[in-house]
Amino acid sequence: MLLVAAFAFAMSVWGGRWWSIDDVTIGPFGSTSCFGGGECKRGDLGWIEGASERWMRAGMATWAGGVLTMLALLGVAGAVAARRVPRLAAKMTLVSIATSLVAGILFIAQYPGVPGAAVDRGIWLFVVGVITGLVAIIAVLRGARRSEVH
Repeated sequence: MLLVAAFAFAMSVWGGRWWSIDDVTIGPFGSTSCFGGGECKRGDLGWIEGASERWMRAGMATWAGGVLTMLALLGVAGAVAARRVPRLAAKMTLVSIATSLVAGILFIAQYPGVPGAAVDRGIWLFVVGVITGLVAIIAVLRGARRSEVH
């Protein structure tokens, strides 16, 4: 479950498709336009009418939080695979998930809107990452508590 959460966080922020309109995708790190012969160009989010600096910073925070949370989840998964009890790493990952969630909510809530844009897979993968990450980390912490009792 830790690896599923890490994968979901990575794909949600690196895949970058939080909203899409035809051949244009908008994500926390920027936008991508693929027109004509399949050549795609990356750009920032400044072209979106009504896009505030705060919203663009929230996007970068969401991106950075997603990447750091992925790395933290992989660290906890490695420790669990080595049959260790990573209490501190699990607690750190819990804080990372919460911080990423706050940035992601701000990024979604302040989205200025683009006519014709539809929600795409990035948002759903982010939600999957948050939920599976929380469940997995809570399971690790509960397992650590049980091992202390015995």
